Amino acid sequence: MAVLLFKLRHVPDDEADEVRALLEEHGIAFYETSAGNWRISMPALWLQDESQLREARSLLDRYQQDRSARARQEYLNLKQTGQHQTLWKNFIREPIRVSLYLGGALVILYLSLQAFLSLGQGA
Repeated sequence: MAVLLFKLRHVPDDEADEVRALLEEHGIAFYETSAGNWRISMPALWLQDESQLREARSLLDRYQQDRSARARQEYLNLKQTGQHQTLWKNFIREPIRVSLYLGGALVILYLSLQAFLSLGQGA
């Protein structure tokens, strides 16, 4: 019976490709389901043979730890060279977009708190 191994919703394409390659490299039989035309189905990788679940899960856990360590190291390298993204750098690069986002957040904050702030004032 097929068993779910890895959900692909919100997974970057490069990560999904690496997971597929890892499973193929180790001879683990799997198939993939897509999200469908309306994106309501679950995109995932499924194992065809349940007896391979332990091995596949072990490979996947090791891969995710390695990927996490690589991403963390890449971020630290960018931070050391001053190339990492900050709010200020985003504002300098795209001032209109950042201003619109901040303005939208302030409007939502105001609308959320306005009812509470007006409670103390008489009618």
